[in-house]
Amino acid sequence: MNPTASENFKSNLGEAGTHLKDAASHAGEAVRNAASAAGEEARVGRAQMKADLADGALAGIAALEQGGAAAREQVDALLDKGHDLLDSAADLIRERPLASFGVAFAAGFIIAKLARGGGDK
Repeated sequence: MNPTASENFKSNLGEAGTHLKDAASHAGEAVRNAASAAGEEARVGRAQMKADLADGALAGIAALEQGGAAAREQVDALLDKGHDLLDSAADLIRERPLASFGVAFAAGFIIAKLARGGGDK
């Protein structure tokens, strides 16, 4: 079963958070090492931090892409439902044109009354 865009988005967002957490951990480790160890340790820590930040950025970009795909899926689903509703309304109007006209007239009358403030003053 293929994961949906929403599931991919959540997974990638979680992975981005993990990478950023690791980057922060490595950054702290790099600072401690720089204070207590030789300069080589600091360079290794910085390299690890840069790699984790790069991984976090890539995971964040993937999460954003999946978020866009998830949003497109939702928009498509809503558009399909809207088309179905319009088709149902068109079928109802074809089956009962007089009743449809009466309902439309009554709705227009009520909206007009409400727009005028409810009546004559």
